[in-house]
Amino acid sequence: MFPLAVAATAATLLLAACGGPSETGTGEGAADGGLTPVKVGVIPIVDVAPIYLGVQEGFFEEEGLDVTLELAQGGAAIVPAVVSEDYQFGFSNVTSLLVASSKGLPLKAVAPGNFTTGKAGEDFSAVVVPGGSDIEDAADLVGRTVAVNTLDNIGDTTVRKVVSDAGGDPDGVEFVEMGFPDMPAAVAGEQVDAAWIVEPHLTTALEQGAEMVTSNFAETDPDLLIAAYFTTEQQIAQDPGTVEAFTAAMEESLTYAEEHPDETRAVLDTYTEIDPAVKEAMVMPRFGPELEASSFQVLADLGVEYGTFDEPVDVNKLLP
Repeated sequence: MFPLAVAATAATLLLAACGGPSETGTGEGAADGGLTPVKVGVIPIVDVAPIYLGVQEGFFEEEGLDVTLELAQGGAAIVPAVVSEDYQFGFSNVTSLLVASSKGLPLKAVAPGNFTTGKAGEDFSAVVVPGGSDIEDAADLVGRTVAVNTLDNIGDTTVRKVVSDAGGDPDGVEFVEMGFPDMPAAVAGEQVDAAWIVEPHLTTALEQGAEMVTSNFAETDPDLLIAAYFTTEQQIAQDPGTVEAFTAAMEESLTYAEEHPDETRAVLDTYTEIDPAVKEAMVMPRFGPELEASSFQVLADLGVEYGTFDEPVDVNKLLP
């Protein structure tokens, strides 16, 4: 399996419609003047707002593409669907892509998905504890139970990193697997000592009295790339024009999303159901078009250090 660290968020972000949006028009990307149809596997979470916004704004149509967004529960469904060419592109967190690549799957990242905000205390990801807990910083997580949605993935590796940086023993943290939607209640009921949680569940937990201990993404690396859009080597070889068009439209979508935060937040209503008050209060990820090897290398190195990978992963295999 190739789990997505953020995949479990989908459990409570109910779909506003049964299928993904599809734009049609008279783009110039196809040889006959029509549009080239492509399917993209995504998850109904805040991280993919830019692609929905890009479809809505016509950026993909301008590149000659008729995009259908196929909703899935996570990478366990998206990665094999892209490999089998049921989807031409997909969305996954970076650690999951590194895992897939290390197992020999011919994947290539083509555009960023989202980044940490880089601001400790103001990120869309954090470790929280029950109100009044004696856990005051990351080092205090040693010897405690910390909920993560998927073991040996982006959550526990970044938590181990901030524990180590705070002077604690990263091997002394006990991680337990739990879906993001279940974490606010589990923290409030002290079923776990702490939880790594992402938006919108982070805001829900804080509103229920949880306290933030560390912003594990932002404190791991203020420029940390969390997820990316990807395709396969075969797709690039067979249809490089479509890949170039998708990448260009995605880069425009990411830039537009970052520059128009209100529109980005509003587009969430087209494919999720989030409480309006939570939607307005929660922290959105940072979006941008930069896709660099260094973005992957941080998580590749952490994966080796903390046992996700048995040996170093060649991040260049994932780059176009």
